[in-house]
Amino acid sequence: MSDATNPVPDQLARVVVIGAGQAGLSVAYHLRRLGLVPGSDLVVLDRGPGSGGAWQHRWEALRLGAAHRVHDLPGMHAMGLRFDDADRSRPARDVVGEYYRRFEQHYELRVRRPVAVTSVTRVPGADRLCTTVRTPDGRTSRISSEVIVNASGTWGTPFVPWYPGRDVFAGRQLDTTEYRSAAEFSGQDVVVVGGGTSAIGFLLELDGVARSTRWFTRRPVVWSDTASLDLESAVAAVDEQDRAARTGRVLPSIVSGTGIPVTRRIRAGIDRGTLVAAPMFARLDESGVVTADGEHVHADAVVWATGFRADLRHLAPLRLRTAAGGVVVADGRSEDEPRLFLAGYGPQASTIGANRAGRRIAQQVTDVLAGTA
Repeated sequence: MSDATNPVPDQLARVVVIGAGQAGLSVAYHLRRLGLVPGSDLVVLDRGPGSGGAWQHRWEALRLGAAHRVHDLPGMHAMGLRFDDADRSRPARDVVGEYYRRFEQHYELRVRRPVAVTSVTRVPGADRLCTTVRTPDGRTSRISSEVIVNASGTWGTPFVPWYPGRDVFAGRQLDTTEYRSAAEFSGQDVVVVGGGTSAIGFLLELDGVARSTRWFTRRPVVWSDTASLDLESAVAAVDEQDRAARTGRVLPSIVSGTGIPVTRRIRAGIDRGTLVAAPMFARLDESGVVTADGEHVHADAVVWATGFRADLRHLAPLRLRTAAGGVVVADGRSEDEPRLFLAGYGPQASTIGANRAGRRIAQQVTDVLAGTA
């Protein structure tokens, strides 16, 4: 293994895929079909301890459903697997983990895990990129490749906005990635912040377990009249994601452009008063939050279900981030580093978007390898 002063890579590959969630597995599947050999030509890296992408980390009570739908990976039907047929009584994290594990094994993708990608750099004097990875025992290694497909998702970078008093609140504060079970909050007063499906799921699970819940959102919640995602709204939201990616802006929330589908469970929560959102509070104090009109709301815990940002920290050495805070990406390819593709980014962020983009990115990657792009 090379040391910190030795630029010689430990492995040469044609393509490195960073991340083995929906987007990364979709691209890897198509690259394998196009002739790349997993483990040598194609190296797939994943930081998770097991299969399932971000789903393996989600809370136990979450089940597959309309508000948390997972689209099938390409090639799953040939295996006789469909998420529509999955057992909805089991935790979603277990179902997705099992299906993804079977997919990886069936197509022999040889995902290397758990490894953390610490940096991506340009190789001096060569038309290649270097991926530095670290194993849990602290050992580092380097992989030199012609192309990198970044599919690192967002789970590693939850977004928690700053509000006055956040540093003096004496209770517990946690983000979406840290939530495990409503049982942890039995008999407590809980404030939930955020206008997306995670916040709603937390509120519904906490109802009847916590002593009280209060819901605050930074923007008014937009409810969809249908129990499934409205196609026209979804197209508009994806278009806005695409415009943001092409201009290097921070990506907007998909939910802010589509609204929340009102399932029967959500409708019941609205009707019994559990899902009633209030405008964002003005500040926190030691024992709770203070609303804009001066009401004090006691809280033992504040759950910040306020979304995520794209996890691109390991790409910092490439200096791709714009003054607007994003990365310029068109059709899945970095405008400023043509050897880098970003799968599951911008308009590909939804599971169906990542799926459809997998074939297209894989074809673009092979064009780069062939010298035709």
